[in-house]
Amino acid sequence: MTDLPDSDAPVAHPRLAASVILLRDAPDGLEAFVQHRVSTMDFAAGMVVFPGGRVDPADSTGHAYPTDLLESHAGQWRLSSIAEPGPGSATSKAGTVLAAAIREVQEEAGLSLEPDELRPWANWITPVDQPKRFDTYFYIAKPALDAQPRHQTTEAWQSLWMPVEGILAAEAEGRLKLMPPTYHLLREISGFASLEALWHADHEVVPVLAPPGVLGCVPQGTAGPPVGSNRPG
Repeated sequence: MTDLPDSDAPVAHPRLAASVILLRDAPDGLEAFVQHRVSTMDFAAGMVVFPGGRVDPADSTGHAYPTDLLESHAGQWRLSSIAEPGPGSATSKAGTVLAAAIREVQEEAGLSLEPDELRPWANWITPVDQPKRFDTYFYIAKPALDAQPRHQTTEAWQSLWMPVEGILAAEAEGRLKLMPPTYHLLREISGFASLEALWHADHEVVPVLAPPGVLGCVPQGTAGPPVGSNRPG
């Protein structure tokens, strides 16, 4: 059995990307800061997503994060592609992905995060049948209590805090659309009573290679396959 598409077309190489799940405690449970993407985008059009985007070449330079923090992140990403042999150490590549995550939140939400306010949480790879693919590193983030992210990206028509349970309920009712990673990560997060409980949870990052076809048919309330150990390789 293979994950390769049934054609002679070349499989697109996934580009590194970073996405940040900004969270805060609210009286009725956790809230996430999400963006409602415009319908004209060539990727994830009309979807509700977290701030994030591609890793840029500039993300590999100009930052000086604490060595112990980068070593911790590299350890948490140990099953992912940045731990594979190649140019640069896993620690330096963990710094590059972290820099991309911090930059994207600044660019898309006007919020400056400190490196220790992000924790590696998940790694999803776009199915091999898609022409545009990403190897996306998801972080959970606990910004300062007075942090005020805002809407400032042209890729979305609105950005706002929403209850995690409310997002899931709206998806189940067909009132908004979620990418499979977004859906499963929110489902996972909804099981925690507070941001501190989530932040200190014993959690292993297991890369998920979504199966072919999953992005073409996402019925409400299911949004793709269950999260599992679908590590490519």
